[in-house]
Amino acid sequence: MAPNNQKITEAKEAISQVIYGNEEVIELLFTALLAKGHVLLESVPGSGKTQLAKTFAKVIEGKFSRVQFTPDVLPSDVTGIQFFNPKTQSFELRYGPVMTNILLADEINRATPKTQSSLLEVMEEHQTTIDGETIKIQAPFIVLATQNPIESNQGTFPLPEAQLDRFLFKVNMLYPALATEKKILKSYQLEEPLEKIASVLSKEEIVALQEEVKKVKVSDVVLDYLLALVHETRNHADIELGISTRGTLALMRASQARAFIKGREYITPEDVKELAYYAFEHRIILSMEASLQKTSRQVIAEILKEIQVPVEFEDVK
Repeated sequence: MAPNNQKITEAKEAISQVIYGNEEVIELLFTALLAKGHVLLESVPGSGKTQLAKTFAKVIEGKFSRVQFTPDVLPSDVTGIQFFNPKTQSFELRYGPVMTNILLADEINRATPKTQSSLLEVMEEHQTTIDGETIKIQAPFIVLATQNPIESNQGTFPLPEAQLDRFLFKVNMLYPALATEKKILKSYQLEEPLEKIASVLSKEEIVALQEEVKKVKVSDVVLDYLLALVHETRNHADIELGISTRGTLALMRASQARAFIKGREYITPEDVKELAYYAFEHRIILSMEASLQKTSRQVIAEILKEIQVPVEFEDVK
């Protein structure tokens, strides 16, 4: 029996009515959502990242919050704070923007390391601690963080490896094609496109689908292929830091989610191969010499070419 992915298909189509020319990015967002992962979006300002996040939140009937990071944003501005209410003469808990379903962390690399680290617990444990009190964040929860690839180093703080490893995918959003951009302009002439779409999925349905994704089968042959890719990143001459065990598990979960979206109850080597770029690029660190000649993406392409894709794998249908 094939997975029930009809609602996901409808949700993707609904977003495509507002966000044009980014079908692959939209599918990656749903893949991350079903795999309970987070996404780092990299693109120049004004490329539609905020609109994408808002549309995504509306379609899945989720609460949307945005944090515009600057160097003066404090951890408490993100997680929340205990404040003294003079009227009641008592301390009250004021939740931060992390108490949401879709958190847009805009220009995350402009936040100080201390503020960046305030997101670690939230992203990994889906909970936050305010003055010693631990508060669970209601599922589903996904962080969509953005950073500008051409921004000067002044006033920015590159994300450390521990922070980057919390993101399931790193996705580059490119400029739209000429025909696509014309379509965008025409869609904004008469109305705000976001107003014309309705919610397709409820939060309860998403949580149920996340549990269904865990049942997608992984054969030993596919698992061996995935592990071969991971271990090659740890042994490759051009790579100083390879994929962690967290990254390995993330790729497996993402492959299960992709198979589910495609209507299959098993993953294939192609699922792993297609997602490897997005799951590996931000996690590997090239050696000093290699970084002068190649990009991380080029090295990943070499690894995918070197490791043979299983032609036949165990039938788990």
